[in-house]
Parts: sequence; C-alpha cells; structure tokens
Amino acid sequence: MKKILFLLILISFEYTAYSQNQGIISGKVTDKLNNKTLSGINVRVIGTKFGAVTSKDGEFSIKNLSPGFYTLQISGIGYAPHTETNISVNNTKPTTLNIELTEIVIQTKGVEVIADYFDRTIETSASSQSLNSQDVRRAPGVQEDIIRATQLLPGVGISSAGRNDLVVRGGAPFENLFVVDNFEVPNINHFGTQGSTGGPLALINIDFVENVDFSSGAFSSYYGDKTSSFTNIRLRNGNQEKFGGQLNLSATGFGLNFEGPVNDKGSYWFSARRSYLDFIFKAAGFAFIPEYWDFQGKFNFNINSKNQISFLAITALDYVTLNNETDDQLYSNSKVAAPNQKQYFSAITWKHFFEKGYMNTTLGETLSLYEVTQNDSLGLPIFTNNSKEAETALKFDFFFQLTKSLDISFGNQSKFASSLDYDIVIPGYLRYDTEGTFYPFQIDTSFVNFKNGTYVNLTQKIGSFQYSAGLRYDYYNNLENNSYISPRFLIGYQIDGKSFASISGGTYYQSPSYIWTIGDKINSKLKPIRSDQIVLSYQRTIRKDLKFQIELYQKWYKDYPARLFRPWSVLSPSGFDDITSDIPYGIEPLVSTGIGYSRGMEVFLQKKFSDIPLYGLMSFTFSDTKFKSLKGDYIQGAYNTPIVFNLSAGYLLGKTWEIAAKFRYSSGLPITPFDTTTGKLILDEYNQGGRMPDFHALDIRLDKRWSFGHFSLDTYLDIQNVYGRKNVAGYKWDPREKEVIKQESFGILPSIGINFEF
Repeated sequence: MKKILFLLILISFEYTAYSQNQGIISGKVTDKLNNKTLSGINVRVIGTKFGAVTSKDGEFSIKNLSPGFYTLQISGIGYAPHTETNISVNNTKPTTLNIELTEIVIQTKGVEVIADYFDRTIETSASSQSLNSQDVRRAPGVQEDIIRATQLLPGVGISSAGRNDLVVRGGAPFENLFVVDNFEVPNINHFGTQGSTGGPLALINIDFVENVDFSSGAFSSYYGDKTSSFTNIRLRNGNQEKFGGQLNLSATGFGLNFEGPVNDKGSYWFSARRSYLDFIFKAAGFAFIPEYWDFQGKFNFNINSKNQISFLAITALDYVTLNNETDDQLYSNSKVAAPNQKQYFSAITWKHFFEKGYMNTTLGETLSLYEVTQNDSLGLPIFTNNSKEAETALKFDFFFQLTKSLDISFGNQSKFASSLDYDIVIPGYLRYDTEGTFYPFQIDTSFVNFKNGTYVNLTQKIGSFQYSAGLRYDYYNNLENNSYISPRFLIGYQIDGKSFASISGGTYYQSPSYIWTIGDKINSKLKPIRSDQIVLSYQRTIRKDLKFQIELYQKWYKDYPARLFRPWSVLSPSGFDDITSDIPYGIEPLVSTGIGYSRGMEVFLQKKFSDIPLYGLMSFTFSDTKFKSLKGDYIQGAYNTPIVFNLSAGYLLGKTWEIAAKFRYSSGLPITPFDTTTGKLILDEYNQGGRMPDFHALDIRLDKRWSFGHFSLDTYLDIQNVYGRKNVAGYKWDPREKEVIKQESFGILPSIGINFEF
C-alpha cells in the first residue's frame, strides 16, 4: 500500500510539473472594419494537433502547448485567411492575441483562398515591409533596437556603426517619419539629434512592440510632411488574463516590466529601464560617460463593442558626465558635444466603429529639452545650446467601405507648436564661410508655429486590377508660401495567385525643421523640400512563408536647403558628436535652391518562421544619389552608398535553443578632405575626396530558454563584429598632432542578455 501511495504521489507530482510547464494561446477574433466579434472561426496551430473554434463572443483558447514559438492559421467563411507567425509561448502567463479579419467576396466554387505569411496593404505603399517583435528581438547585433532592425530592409543605407540613423534611398535622416500608436513622434531615440530623427539607440521597449511597418517611399496621402520614409510602430496591449512581469538585463541596460488586466474591459503595462553604460565607461576610464533612463506605459479600455480608448506615455532622460581630471581627458572631451536631453510624449486615442467603417481620434503632445555643451581643452564652454520644442497635435482619421471593392479614407491633423525656445551661442571660428570670414552666432528667441494636413484616399479592386488614388493638402503657417497639394497613386495587377506588380508614386513635401529657421534672417524664406517619386515593383510569394521582391525607383528633389557658407553642398546633418567638424544643426544661412536625385534597384527575399524553423532575410540595394547646390555640378550626396547588402538568418534548434547570424556590407561614405595646413575642410571639394573604406561586419547570436513552474528564463549571447574589423565612421582633424585621424568602431563586442519572466 505504501508503494502504491508513493507511486500515485510521484505520478501526481510529475503531472503537476508537466502541467505547470505548458503554455496557452488565447484571444479574440473580430471584424477589422466594424469590430464585431466573429464566431465559428477556425484557429489552428500549424505543425501540431492543437486548435480551437471561436465562441459566440469571438474568443478562443488553446492549451497544453510546450513553451516555444508557434504559427497560427485563422480562417472562416467570408473572410480572408490570416497567418500569425512568431508567437512566443511560455509557462508564466497566457499569450493573448487580438486578431482582426478582413471580409472578402465569397470565392466561386473550386477556387481556394490560401493564407500566406505576408500582408500587403495597397493603400499604404508597394515599398512596405513588416517586422514583428520577435523579428527585431532575434536579429543579431541590433541590441533589440527597432530602428537597427529596420536598417536591414531594402533601400536603407548605413550612416555609422554606432548610430541608428535611417538613410532611406539616399535621403538624409531628417526625412523620415515615425508613428507610434497613431501618433507622430519627432524622434524616438535616446540622445536624439535635434532637427533630425537619428540617434544611438531607440527608446521604445521591444517587449511591448506588436508590429513595425516600414515603407521606403511612394507612400499614400495618409502620411505627410516627410519625403523619404515612414515607420509605423504598433504597441501591444497588456495581458488581459493575468498579472505578470519581467526583469531583464540587455546589452545596454536593465529594467523592470509589469502588466495585467483592468477588470474584464482593459489592460495596462509599464516599463522602467536604466542603462549601465556609465558603470562600464567609468570602469574603463573613459572621459565621456553617458547614462539614460526611460519610462513607458500604456492603458487600454474597451468601453463597449463600438468604442475603445487607449493612453500612451513615454519619457526619456539622457545625461552625459565629463570626467576632466587629467589634461588628456580635458583634451579628449574638447572634441565632444555633450548632450543632456529630456524627451516626453503622450497620446490618448479614441476608436469608434461604424457599421461599415471606423474613426480614430488622437490627441497628443511632445516635449523635447536640449542642453548641449562643448568645451575647449581648458574646460571652458565654446558652444552652448539650450532649447525647448513643445508641440500639441490633434488627428482625425476616417475609414469607410463604400462597396465590397471600394474603400475611402480621409482625415485631418493639426499641430500647434506652443513653445519653441532657443538660446544658442556659436563662436565665429566654428561658423565661417568659404573665405574664412567668421560669423559668430548668438540668439535667445521664442516663437510659436502651426501646421495642418488634410488627406483623402480611394482604394478599389476591379478584377485583377487594384488602384489607390490620394490627394493631400498641407498648410505651413511659418512659410511665405504656405499651401501645398500632393497627389499620390498606386496601380497594381494581380498576375496570378502568387505574383503582383505595381507602379506607384506621387509628390511629397517636408517643412524645414524648427531649428533651421533661426539660423539666419534669410532662412525665413525657406520653402518645404519637395520630392517627386516613382516606383516599379514586382512581388512573388514563392511559398507561403517565402517572399521575393524587386523594385526600381527614382526620386527627384527640389527646393532642398542649399548652404551659403558651404556652397558646394546641400544640408544633410546627422549626429553631431563634435561641432568643430562642421556648422551644427543647420544653424547657418540657407536658401531653397538645391536640387538632386536618387535612383536605384532593390532586391528583397524574406523567409518567415513556419513549420520549417528557419527564418531570415536578404536585401541588396544598388543606388546613386547626387545633389546640385549653389556652385558646380551634381556631386555625391552625403549618404551616397552605391552598394548595400544585408543577410540575416536564424534557426530554432528544438524548442529551447536558437542560433542566428547577420552579415552587413556597404560602400564607404563620401569624404570631404582636410587642409593639412589649417586643419579646416577643403570646402570646394565637398564630398569629393574619395570614400571611406567599405563597411562590413558579422554578428552572431545564441539564445537559450528555460521553463520552470511559475516563471521562465531567456538568455542570450550576442557577439558583434565577430572577426574584429574596425570600421571607419569618419575622419577628424587632430590639432595636437596636426594630422587627420580615423574615427574607428570597436573591434569584437560581446554582450549577454537575461530575461526573467514571472
């Protein structure tokens, strides 16, 4: 009897331990157009025997799944089948999904509608790609950074190994638009560059990202006031079934996340992170010591089946400490512009559903405080910038299905910059013209500004043909000519069930960055940058999880800011680590006379995670970008890299091990040579001094996951630049040694990550 009792206890313990180590996928399926819950929808876990059918409330739950990654196929009569990939399941809490299906005309008998792994929305852009949170998290060497992952996509160049500026089809980093949960954000980076969109590290926490949509051009009239690209980041809701949290240690910092339900109507999540770069830099004896914090939170609530509301708030605090204990440290720090920044943005969104459409209303605010100082070798300030940029935006978007094949969307966005304050000092020897004449600059000013954009877009399918036609009107209060109209179009043809070809294009305008307008009195006459674009695209789904795409594009620039003090170049500021290298932030006389072009070919191949546990992408870009300024003929653009190649791939070894690798190659950026007598740039040879050495690097990442009774542990080892190449990021003049020196990246850079989830 004792033996039988012991055996029963042992069996019970084994069963309990096994049960506790099983995961759950649950969620709700709704109609994308009107939010009606859908019953009788089949939800199947590909490669397993598990599945479910949605209840009358549209809900489903699939239990007894081993921790790992899965793919769901969702299908129902009258709706386009949908595939959800890279679904992470663990034993700590259910993985919850909100799935939206699109109604379609019921197919004739004998015609099968197959769900592939790639969504294509004709109203957005032919040049669009999509990544989910696991695509970003798994990519080696990107440090779980959304923007660094986006740099792997076609059309995106490399500016510097240490920065994540997007250089899209030859355009400068300030030409890119970022949208987070339907709200436009001026810069989503820690230590972000003022007047532009780049920085060293994205501040969005990857743990709460649902999806990232990126378009490299020719996008619809829905997006405006940018001329190169848009990145649309959708954040997920908190877990609506169970409270949970996560402690994590990454390559750059550590943090705490927690999330949970708000009764049965909503959920929340919150994140707090701190970098540990300051500890590392201090221990290594560096003179330049960065530190950052960020706090992020989201609350969503379903008022009823017709109304949803969400609130998002993100704050980033960036600091730099200068260690000036020795003469060498003083000298080293004299070549660094030290940024201390505070960024904040928040938005509240109300979504209302109609019978055949919906409305989004978003009210939000952004605030950026910049305190940038650069000292001389004695520790005395030579440059100071104390700026404040605050903006409030109100956005209305409407979408209606007029017929089964005809959709219309329209909307309006108003932006009121309520506080634009600038207190800036630049000495004359850092702001000079081609004759060497000094023009010192000092300003203490405040002003306000107003922008407005209105758009309408029609999308229709007629047999195998599809088209999207849009029109946008932009109003810029601070410009002499303040009204601009932009037509946009896309015409596509479904060649067969697997191939699609299209031609798209339009006109795009972008208003000058606020800080440019204070650089000189003449800058008040600046016009918006204009870009006319056309794109030829061919896409083929080779198999459900494998896509091939090739595109040819041409961009024509007009009214680009030309530099009076640098008449051989147009404006293209990126990050300013040292303002002695050039005039910073566009604070100089500018005129809207620059013209240019960018043209190229892009090839893209993407394999999604599926029943074959291999995933990855390959992109190849061949391009040419040139600009013509006030003097001379067309010369290379500052970001003209004729060849860019990316290859990233990973493989799941069972349920708990994963290995991935990434290789990047790019032509070197153009160089402006130095006069070795004066140490100044030879301005009449701007971007004509050859090229930097080609960039290339190999990164490897290994992941291991453990599942225990009530918690899980994910760890990884990420090795960047495996073969130790010191890529050149730029050249500087060293006044002490009287020579040009290279700015080189680190060699091999290993890091570890630990995520403890409970």
